Amino acid sequence: MKSIYALLLILLIYSCQSNDKNNTIPSENEVKAAIEKTMASQEISWNNHDLEGFMQGYWKNDSLRFFGSKGLTYGWDNALSNYKNTYPTPNETGTLKFVLTDISKIENGAYLVFGEYHLERNLGNANGIFTIVFKYINGDWKIIADMSC
Repeated sequence: MKSIYALLLILLIYSCQSNDKNNTIPSENEVKAAIEKTMASQEISWNNHDLEGFMQGYWKNDSLRFFGSKGLTYGWDNALSNYKNTYPTPNETGTLKFVLTDISKIENGAYLVFGEYHLERNLGNANGIFTIVFKYINGDWKIIADMSC
């Protein structure tokens, strides 16, 4: 199972190439700060039940991949639709907190992020882990693949 997961990550990285090949990639410290900032913005949006704002951290493209308990979803619009269906009110979204365990460079323009999510809600808390691939696309760090469970 772990080898399939690793193979999926490698395929995702090479299949989701940026259209802007001449991007100058910032230093590793700048990258990590940008990724942390993106995820902090996602927490704020989520906690305000702003799912469209939460999705701004993702690559707005049909090649975005999200792998979760319901299987593999392709595309930004489909991921947003799934979030809206699963979390239709602030009662379901609750309060989200990310704990970033590791941010590692995979290649120029791509980083792998391991972490935990903690969702506090009146209807029951939800906690889990995630692996996210960020790619530098057109001057911004965007999530191109999200594997959460």
